[in-house]
Amino acid sequence: MNVTLFDVEEKAPAPSASMVPPAKSDRIITHLPKCFSPRAALHTEDVFHPDVTAACHHRREDAVSFNVAKVIVVGDVSVGKTCLVSRFCSGAFSRNYKATIGVDFQMERFQVLGVPFNLQLWDTAGQERFKCIASTYYRGAQAIIVVFDLGRASSLIHARQWLEDAMKENDPSSVLLFLVGTKKDLGSPEQLADVEEEAIRLSEEIRAEFWAVSAKSGDGVRDFFLRVAALTFEADILSELERRGSQNADDIIRISGGKDEERRSAGRKANCC
Repeated sequence: MNVTLFDVEEKAPAPSASMVPPAKSDRIITHLPKCFSPRAALHTEDVFHPDVTAACHHRREDAVSFNVAKVIVVGDVSVGKTCLVSRFCSGAFSRNYKATIGVDFQMERFQVLGVPFNLQLWDTAGQERFKCIASTYYRGAQAIIVVFDLGRASSLIHARQWLEDAMKENDPSSVLLFLVGTKKDLGSPEQLADVEEEAIRLSEEIRAEFWAVSAKSGDGVRDFFLRVAALTFEADILSELERRGSQNADDIIRISGGKDEERRSAGRKANCC
């Protein structure tokens, strides 16, 4: 994985348990959340991989875990990327549209199978003039969320190009893909069914997991992000188990974060190409 579990260098002091704020009660994941559609899911198992469960169960009791995955959110302008992230992070929906300039950053804390886990959510600009700036933040993603408007067919057509742009900076074999249709509260059931069918076909083609949500009503938003957190956590642990070539996970879940580049990126000014 581009953002993977690893032991922090000795020069970086390990935080005590009291320094790590607990996850909110609605961010605690004890079982694998269900997918939206079995036809367009990354996998359809209803439980975590047994090796992941074992890794979390057998980790050293004195080990403090602080694991981070980078998630980038891309898509056309005004499809609802910022509203989607804001609805989950703050529980609020704003009717006042304000275009993202460059990139916005949110950090959300979870607890997965008893292990603290963070998602770095990078909400990128959809306007062409900011695309150069936003693309500098694509590198190192563990998950990519491609957002489109269920009521705007062109935004679904453009989803493929957004994905291609994001994948130029990442290893296709190590990134989880999600295709998310927003504004589910608008349009008739018949119209939504037709668009969802097209989206599922695209998801099957690009090997992404499809979700339809509404940031306005909140329908599906929390379930979606819990699913993202659970799947990225699972992929992270499995990747580290494979890298170390051992099923003994006592030392795998330790203090961890992004690569040096990702540690610096939050406070770094992007240089336009």
